[in-house]
Amino acid sequence: MTFDRSLKIAPSILAADFANFGAEIRAVEDQGADWIHVDVMDGHFVPNISFGATTCAAIRPHIKTVMDVHLMIAPVDPFISAFADAGADVITAHVEAVPHIHRTLQAIRAAGARAGVALNPGTPASTVEELLDLVDLVCVMTVNPGFGGQKFIDMTRKIKALRNMIGDRPVHIEIDGGVDPSTAPLVRAAGADVLVAGSAVFRGGSVVDPAPYGINIQAIKQACAE
Repeated sequence: MTFDRSLKIAPSILAADFANFGAEIRAVEDQGADWIHVDVMDGHFVPNISFGATTCAAIRPHIKTVMDVHLMIAPVDPFISAFADAGADVITAHVEAVPHIHRTLQAIRAAGARAGVALNPGTPASTVEELLDLVDLVCVMTVNPGFGGQKFIDMTRKIKALRNMIGDRPVHIEIDGGVDPSTAPLVRAAGADVLVAGSAVFRGGSVVDPAPYGINIQAIKQACAE
């Protein structure tokens, strides 16, 4: 997993067919996905439950690109090793979910994964200013976490602030929530390079008809290029 600031689309499997994850992942990667985003929700930190480390381990053999695991859970630390053992390339924890975020990020890296920190819409960029030498990714939530398909919340000012703080550090800025061809250019121009998209990628397609996945991915990339 080499670092670069090229645009990467990370489809969220939260919007895929839960009964067919392996085939869905293979299909969306074949159609141009750069990363695979896995939203882990616990019904405690966020008002929904998705899946855990055993699901991550089950889908890992189907992922050829990057397995990007977003932990919307609290506590985080007791589960880091399980997600690392399941094959996560990136493990992201919410700054709002842990009392000692430095320790959490150090534990993620010690477990062999890249470390990410996520910020809810109401959390300012300054919260992570002292963490930027400990992280590989900052995830800016552009919806309140917990459900897919929500309306985009404009966080471009926060993204620009983060981009300035990061400078030449090899740290990705990821955007999660409401990404589609109309919102993607805003966050890309502000400095983001990893765009998580769920329904905007999976809409209209299926394992038996995956072509719409590729059309949707290209529509987001084309909008950013223009």
